[in-house]
Amino acid sequence: MNRDDRSYHTTEVCNELPYDSELSESLLLLPLTMSLHRDQMPPNLSVEEHDDEDDSEEILEAVNVHSGVLKVEAASKVYGRYSRIALFTGLGFAAYIYSLDNQTTSSYIAFAASDLGGHSLISSIQTAQSIILACGKPIIAKFADISSRGTAYVVALLFHVMGYTIIASAQSINAVAVGIVLFAIGYTGLQLLMQIIIADITTLEWRGLINGLLALPFIVNSFIGPNIATAVLETVGWRWGYGMFVILVPLCLSPLIITLLWAERKAKVLGLAPVKELSSESLLGRARILAEELDLFGLVLITACIASILVPLTLTGTVNGGWSNPSMIVLIVLGCILLPVCGVWDLRYAKYPVVPPRFFKNRSVIIVSLIGALDFCSYFLTSVYLYSFIIVVKPWSLLYASYFSQIQSMALTVFAILAGVIMKYTHHYKALLVTGLCIRLVGVALMIRSRGANGSDAELVWTQILQGIGGGFAASCSQVGAQASVPHVDLAMTTAVILLVTEIGASIGGSVAGAIWTSKMPRKLAQYLPDLSEKERATLFSSITDVTKYERGTHVREGVILAYSDVMRDLLILATILSIFPIFLAIFLPNWYLGNKQNAVNDGDLVDDLGRRRMSRGRGRGGYTPLAGNESEAVAEHAYGRRSVEFTEGEVEDC
Repeated sequence: MNRDDRSYHTTEVCNELPYDSELSESLLLLPLTMSLHRDQMPPNLSVEEHDDEDDSEEILEAVNVHSGVLKVEAASKVYGRYSRIALFTGLGFAAYIYSLDNQTTSSYIAFAASDLGGHSLISSIQTAQSIILACGKPIIAKFADISSRGTAYVVALLFHVMGYTIIASAQSINAVAVGIVLFAIGYTGLQLLMQIIIADITTLEWRGLINGLLALPFIVNSFIGPNIATAVLETVGWRWGYGMFVILVPLCLSPLIITLLWAERKAKVLGLAPVKELSSESLLGRARILAEELDLFGLVLITACIASILVPLTLTGTVNGGWSNPSMIVLIVLGCILLPVCGVWDLRYAKYPVVPPRFFKNRSVIIVSLIGALDFCSYFLTSVYLYSFIIVVKPWSLLYASYFSQIQSMALTVFAILAGVIMKYTHHYKALLVTGLCIRLVGVALMIRSRGANGSDAELVWTQILQGIGGGFAASCSQVGAQASVPHVDLAMTTAVILLVTEIGASIGGSVAGAIWTSKMPRKLAQYLPDLSEKERATLFSSITDVTKYERGTHVREGVILAYSDVMRDLLILATILSIFPIFLAIFLPNWYLGNKQNAVNDGDLVDDLGRRRMSRGRGRGGYTPLAGNESEAVAEHAYGRRSVEFTEGEVEDC
């Protein structure tokens, strides 16, 4: 509902009202607290029948912790037309540089490691990076909640810049590893904070569309990025490839960060957000309060638990013995032990838990997390070796193979935008989510038929398009559905938890794909190429470059194609089975109404609720009890009787 469309219901025109200090103050509160139109208000509501003291207790307790959320809501009151344009322009610049960074720097690590004599350590570096990308999300989300979105963006940017600076000036592979770790902290922060800020400032009906539009740079940079990377490597070298983003990233993020910090500062000056006073505390006391609010011990437990699980999943294909290696078993057992310890700590001992117990009661959050994990597990089962499969099986050039590898991502981006448009006008997401998951299932299943050498090119391309269509619908709808199910105070951590569980699913899918490939491919090569020596088969297994030296139609090339097709079939069958479960899970999701609100479960404004609560406490037993946001229209109705006259927001403020 637009600002101009709102109307406020009371009983008389302002200049005809008898003066009463308490009632006048009640009227002055109305512009801050009203969020529902009269036809959305429960009938026959009166102040005696409703007392929000108990209903809002949990949210207001959370408000005491989540000062970052308070600052966001307070800042939203100071945005005007031009500052809002600046905010979305800043998001656009941030989205573009984020995608350009992603599409270019991934090509540099191999050259950097080779120049510094550490090419064999690339897998270890990438493992550390993937673990930090997953584990860093709850830490960044928690920090953004207790500080502010702008402050968290500055911190993430500093890590990003420090990481690339160290890599660009590295004289050893160890320095590169340190730089990658710092960069990963910043990168996961920028990735998460963009999604959080979009959810902060958009209503449910627009959120899917805005998310989709800000993913458009990935389509553009899918073609621009590789060309830039090639030009950089052929001219100035990989050091400048990293170094250019030390300049470009801060430059492109500056409009967004400046706008966020400006709004937070202006809201503070205007007194729109309460400020937590810590001046009386000692330095040690402040550190203790910060650690308590961050739930530092809980973050350490969760990080150790997730790392213990992800390390074996990502390293089983490279360590000696694979899953039979004792170190892998010890880490998995340690992760399984720490998991219930994390739960006990958050449920019983943490004052401000990283994952609040109410998350475990939220059907939408749990189901969407499981859908994300299963969907990404299925995706990585098919995608890890897809490029190698295409190079070996199809007589395509490297350029066309690269284009093929981008088809699914481009389709996903385009149809995520379409999903946003559909949700804008239908105001629901569940049917579209189920439809998307079904389309994705069809795309994965069709690959079983088209995987072989005799499968047509068009059929193989369409399997990727279908998976992109379904993935675009599913990604957009599931995220909006989960965010609709939580109040604003839980938004950041909900987003982080869902992305974390999704990352775990991706790691499981990649690990299982690697295990199946490494265990079955040598046997299949021996089955179809029994005349080759074991050493020759090992060479073909370890290098697609050696495979492509044999022309299509030769005995060796055709034998390798048959082996690749058989192993890919096993991966696709497993991926197809996993793709079925998200459909059934989605059926049990609540079909939230995506309206003109930040979320679907709480209509109140945390800043206003806190202000009214403090006012009530200050007045003692003065006879005025503030109402929750969706009950605020009843204040004047109770005070002046039942005759109703509509006021605009400006007229009430004039009163």
